[in-house]
Amino acid sequence: MASTNDQLFARGRKVIPGGVNSPVRAYQAVGGVPRFLRRASGPYVWDGEGTRYIDYVGSWGPAVLGHAHPDVVQAVRQAAVDGLSFGAPTEAEVVLAEALAARLPSLEQVRLVSSGTEATMSAIRLARGYTGRPKLIKFEGCYHGHADSLLVKAGSGLLTLGHPDSAGVPRAFIEHTLVLGYNDLDGVREAFVRHGDQIACVIVEPIAGNMNLVRPAPGFLDGLRELCTAHGTLLIFDEVMTGFRVGPQGAQGLFGIRPDLTTLGKIIGGGMPLAAFGGRRDVMERIAPLGPVYQAGTLSGNPVAVAAGLATLRLIDAPGFHERLAAQTQRLVVGLRECGRRAGVPLSADGVGGMFGLYFRAHAPASFAEATAVDLNAFAAFFHGCLSRGIYFAPSAFEAGFVSITHDDDVIDRTLAEVSDVLLTLARSRAAPEAGGRCSAGMLR
Repeated sequence: MASTNDQLFARGRKVIPGGVNSPVRAYQAVGGVPRFLRRASGPYVWDGEGTRYIDYVGSWGPAVLGHAHPDVVQAVRQAAVDGLSFGAPTEAEVVLAEALAARLPSLEQVRLVSSGTEATMSAIRLARGYTGRPKLIKFEGCYHGHADSLLVKAGSGLLTLGHPDSAGVPRAFIEHTLVLGYNDLDGVREAFVRHGDQIACVIVEPIAGNMNLVRPAPGFLDGLRELCTAHGTLLIFDEVMTGFRVGPQGAQGLFGIRPDLTTLGKIIGGGMPLAAFGGRRDVMERIAPLGPVYQAGTLSGNPVAVAAGLATLRLIDAPGFHERLAAQTQRLVVGLRECGRRAGVPLSADGVGGMFGLYFRAHAPASFAEATAVDLNAFAAFFHGCLSRGIYFAPSAFEAGFVSITHDDDVIDRTLAEVSDVLLTLARSRAAPEAGGRCSAGMLR
């Protein structure tokens, strides 16, 4: 008899394109049937069969506290009792805006929206309206949502499905989008030489997470800041993924760089649909109703989502929270590297804060070209081997992974033990040299 996951996938494909509501969930990159999740708690998720998995997807980033933290759930319940949506301002959304501005010095004013795509789309429109310029610079492999002008050599699902662009986007919509190499500062300089007085903004993931995790090269972000300042161009940090995950002030605090605009999402909603964009006061005051750049949303500042976000932000303010999160991520990263070495499998790993990447290549990538030069067949075999042992990594070789504060030593050690077995099996199946030995907690101490 077909499993519950099989049955749900078959039903879903009849009424939902591909059977899922976001492309990567369809498992096309790795094959097989998606796991339809029923519940989650702490570092674990359970599928329709009742099988438990250690989760490193974390709802693609928001679950920094682990799933279903009781304080967040209680905040959502209380807010829901008072009303699900008003379409009118509330005190809570002012409190959240104040909380964001207090945490990020670059945010002098903030506008709440419902998704990361909406935040980046609005920030770019604002940059164009503020500067009166048409062009923008983005980078290969950086995904900033599915707005038309940004679907050019994007990462995330587009990269997973093997499409560099998207059908349905007229060429005219992207003629002002300049796509450059991530970490290629010389390319940015050349673009400013050619188009400097036409470039409204540079948008960048300060730590890329949508072509897997790729760190910025030393001087890259500083160089972007200097070039934007020199040419009157706005620098936009897309911190939808990195915001409050890689540090208490996101990537901008980690690297000491102040962007003109910032987009946020995921963690600020605590798992609910909520995002934001904000920045310099003189720029933000160009947004309606104060200025001519229009942006609106019926569910912007939704009280239930705001309640979840505020509860999450308060909890991650605990002393030492981000230090503990980063330490657990490094425990996992170091262990993954050691597992690969012992199995004789080319596997590298890297991590920043509560984000990590694992790559079937000898060294962690520094560019889009390197991020895509991985062994996809090995990753697919690895993914399914881990899944069969109760370890749930992202079903794509081009997505960063996420650790929560509930991934304690025992959870990570169990993960590494299972990963070790999977890699040894993979090595044997490919007749690779096997160094032997099971990856264990002892290697990390």
